[in-house]
Amino acid sequence: MNLPNKITMVRIILIPFFVFFMLTDVVSYSKYIAAGIFIVASLTDTLDGYLARKYQLVSNFGKFMDPLADKLLVCSALICFVAIPGNPMPAWGVIVIVSRDFIISGFRLVASDAGVVIAAGWWGKVKTVVQMVMSVLLILDFEGKVMNVVEYVFIYGAIILTVVSLVDYLWKNWKILDDGNL
Repeated sequence: MNLPNKITMVRIILIPFFVFFMLTDVVSYSKYIAAGIFIVASLTDTLDGYLARKYQLVSNFGKFMDPLADKLLVCSALICFVAIPGNPMPAWGVIVIVSRDFIISGFRLVASDAGVVIAAGWWGKVKTVVQMVMSVLLILDFEGKVMNVVEYVFIYGAIILTVVSLVDYLWKNWKILDDGNL
């Protein structure tokens, strides 16, 4: 396993620790620990991609596991938000985002079964960045009217980008299914 893939696996390993601190008040600053873990895990996404491209270590494992690790991290945060009373993330928004991730993962699985590996697209990467920024804002739960507006902008921006990235992904890759390649 190359270094970028190991970094991807670290991101996955960090998720249970993030969820633990997100959902408990084991210490008075648990949400800051959760935010720190989430930020570190999010930054590993940039790092593993950078290293894979720079040192030509792009692999099928990385093309599959890197977006999956992102989905696991973001979906874990979204589910935590729904569990926290007063959090502004709407449950229907979580359903939209998680559903998109299931659809894309299922599509990738079917494609990979036929020997086709589909890397993440540009819209998907932008969506992931917006979801991660949104998540940090919601974890830290800043007070004030301006911050509330900023949180809502990121929440609805993430939901819109989720739908746009799904349509883009299916539009660009539908031919894989349509041509009888699978």
